Formats: sequence, structure tokens, C-alpha cells
Amino acid sequence: MASSLQDVTAYLLLIITIATLGPLQFGFHLAELNAPEDVITCRAHTVSTTIGRMLSSITGRGDSPPPLDCIPMTSSEFAAVTAIFTIGGLIGALAAGPTTSARGRWLSMQMTAACFLGGSLVETFSSTRIALSVGRFLTGLGAGASTVIVPLYISEVAPPAQRGFFGSFTQISINVGILFTQTLGYFLSHDSTWRWILASGIAIAGAQTLGLLLVPESPAWTASNTGDMVQARRVLQRIRGKQANIDDEVFAWGLGPGVLSEEERLLAATEHGNPGDDVAPRSPSEPRQQSDKGHLGFVQVLRDPLTRPAIIAVVGIMFAQQLCGINSIIMYSVSLLKDLLPVSSAFLTIMISIINLGTTMGASPLPDKLGRKTCLLISILGQGTSSLILALSILFEVKILSAITVLFFVAFFAIGLGPVPFILASELVGPEAVGATQSWALGANYIATFLVAYLFPIINEALNKEFGGAGWVYFIFAGFALVWAVFIKHSVPETRGKKDADEVWGRARRVD
Repeated sequence: MASSLQDVTAYLLLIITIATLGPLQFGFHLAELNAPEDVITCRAHTVSTTIGRMLSSITGRGDSPPPLDCIPMTSSEFAAVTAIFTIGGLIGALAAGPTTSARGRWLSMQMTAACFLGGSLVETFSSTRIALSVGRFLTGLGAGASTVIVPLYISEVAPPAQRGFFGSFTQISINVGILFTQTLGYFLSHDSTWRWILASGIAIAGAQTLGLLLVPESPAWTASNTGDMVQARRVLQRIRGKQANIDDEVFAWGLGPGVLSEEERLLAATEHGNPGDDVAPRSPSEPRQQSDKGHLGFVQVLRDPLTRPAIIAVVGIMFAQQLCGINSIIMYSVSLLKDLLPVSSAFLTIMISIINLGTTMGASPLPDKLGRKTCLLISILGQGTSSLILALSILFEVKILSAITVLFFVAFFAIGLGPVPFILASELVGPEAVGATQSWALGANYIATFLVAYLFPIINEALNKEFGGAGWVYFIFAGFALVWAVFIKHSVPETRGKKDADEVWGRARRVD
């Protein structure tokens, strides 16, 4: 990790930190209802925690029943409220690709901040199931769009040699959001204080809105969409540092080797003694040669035989990320693991989030060292094995093994299936198709997330009734892991060390 941060400017770290507040809120809202589920749905007035008992003592309530501040819901109704977040995410992901391609990354990130802010306000003050669903839908819109826009923005501002490392920041920030909301849930899941969990989203969205005032537009987007090469180069130079050589990156934009800054053109004109020869200034608004490649739309990338394999690959990877079972833990761990483990399920959920975050951070250099595909295969096979052991340990009530296996399950996810899918979507295609490809990728992700969020508690309960005991659903996740390992082995190429999409797929470079 230390080697990956060499020659990285503080300004780059700042803008990436601000940008990743979007994915952080994805993680926050994804898990916000996990710990306080019983309190929100009126199944319990309070979730017993040390801090809860302390606060009750301070307020003088003691063991007396607290005022009822909850929203009555059945298990299926709560599952629907939880899953509506993924519907908003799907729509946000599909809309984000065309929007960020046409309007830019910066404005698109501001729009996501507005969705997060509005949704958090509605959630915090909701008193009905419908109002809570509306708030979840709005935050889902922002989350879906963020997970398209932010990885794309990071890939365009990060140094080429560290794109895999910085690409992991999307998943790291998601895990920070999950850990934050799970920790709040452990301490605040009682009485009416569960609303402070939701209100924290307002503060994060406000910080994102203000922080984005310090974030520049992507220089690559500026160059290719506005033709303002002077501004694009100036921003990139600031991001890389005054002494950094950015000529190779500018050349990679496809604008030719002779793209110079305004100062360089003036200097060259003076040295040649004739400002009209070879270095004549060009209007910033005038597109340069090869700069206008156009953008492939959502349907076009599927029809184009050169981009279709990439769409199949990223859609498969995103389904693999969810159908191997990670959100059965993130969304439902408190209710799922209750009475099955030797420790508090709410406390174990915090431990799960810490393991997830720590492993993601520790493994962040691995995609650049081992390769994207290798990390995916290690992750999937590890999760599949963990699912099998978890199913057996829950079924035979080996509680300590269940607790340990859950931690390994999450750790294996963080090695590959967590961060790598967000990296690959921007590496398997050229810049003309990256926006639409991100939309396909995240659209698939949210469809798969919805399937897990809505169907998991239903299928889990049905299997437990049918066969007796618990844990049967993890046999299904183990089977999915085997299927997706075969798919990735045969359908997903390695992108580490490849200069562009043509090299990734082993074909002759396209000439625009």
C-alpha cells in the first residue's frame, strides 16, 4: 500500500476522498435498517445493548416501556422496504451512464448528493411504510448513480499505474459506510433513537455537497467532450503535481502527441521565431483531431460485436458479486444470526464490517500485483467454500465455527468480488463505451441485489420450514459460487498491465 501511494499528491487524495462519499452513502443506506429492524417494525420496543440500558437509566425510564415510535410491518413488508433501495439503485445506475457522458462527472456527482440529501430527510421523518419506502428509493437513486460515476471518475484522475489500487477505494468507502451504520445501529437501536441512524445520512450528504466544490471536472472528459485542452491539461497537471510529466496521459486521450499547454505553445512559437508554423494556437472550444469519438449508447454497446463480450463479462461479474451471498450477511445478519451464535448478533455484525473494511484495505494492492481475474477466482472459491461450511455448521449447531466462517466469508469477498468488478467495468472497453458499460454493470448489480434483498428472507424461511433447522440457503450460495467461478474462468479476460481494451481482448487496435 505504501508503494502504491508513492508520488501521489495530497490533492489527488482529497478529491478521491470527497468523490467516494457517494459510494460511502451506498454502503450506509444499504445496511441502515439491519440492526434496528425489530425496533423499527414494532417487534420490540428496544434492542438490548449496554448503551441502551445506560440511556434508559439516565432518562429515568428504567424498565418501563418506552413510547411507541415505530412503523408496524410484517417480515415481507420490511423486505419490500429494504429492497426498494435496489430499485432506485437500478434506475440511478441506468440513468447515470448517459448523464455523466453528456453532462460530465462533476455535475452528475452533485445530482447524486441531492438524491442522498432528499432521501435521508424523508427517511428520518417518515411515519409510514410508504414514506420510508420513498426515502429509500431516493437514496437508492443516488447510490446507483454513484457506483457508476465515481469508479469512472477515479479511473480518469488516478495515475495509470495505480488505477487498480485507487479503484479499490470505491469498495473501501462502501465498507466504511456499512461499518459506520452498523456501529450506529448497535448503540442506537432502541426507543426512538433509531431515527438518529437515518439522520446521520443528512450530515454525510451535506458534507458531500460542500466537498464537491473542491473537486474538478475529470480532465479526460473535459478534453474529449469540450475540446478545452488547456483547461484539461492544467487540471491534470495540478492533480499529478507541478513536476510530473503528463505527456503520456494526454497522448492516451487519443489527441495525438503534439497536444501542448498554452504556455508550451507560446514558448515553442518564440523559439521558432514564427508563431504561425506548426504551433499555431487553437481555440479552446475547437475540438482537436481525433478528440470527437462519440459515445456508444446503452443498446449500441450490446449490438456492437467489439463491445458485446465486455457487456456479457461485466454483467456476469456483477451477478456473481451478489449471488454468492454477501448481502445475506450485510442486510440480514442481525436477524439471521440471532440465537445461532455464542455472541450478540449485533456485535458480530460490527466485527463483520471491520473484517470487510480491513481486508479490503489490506488487499487493495492485490489487483495490480496478482491480476484482476486471479483475485476474482480466489474470492469466489473462498466464498463458496465458506458458504458450504457455514451451512453445515449452522445445520449442526456448531456455533463457534459458524461465527468464524461468517468472518472468512466476508474476508474472501473483500479480496476480489468486492473491489474488482468496479475496476473491470472501465477497463474492458474504450472511452467511447465506458459510460454505457458502467450502466450495464451496475444495472445488473442492482437487479441481483434486489433478488437477494427481497427473496433471501423468504427462501431462507421456506427452506428452514421444509427441511427443518437453519442454514439451508447457504448450500444454494455454494452452488452459485461454483457456477460463477466457471463463468469467470472462461469469459472474463485479464486486464492488468493492458494499455487499452483492444489489447485486453487481443485484437488489432481500432482506428477512429
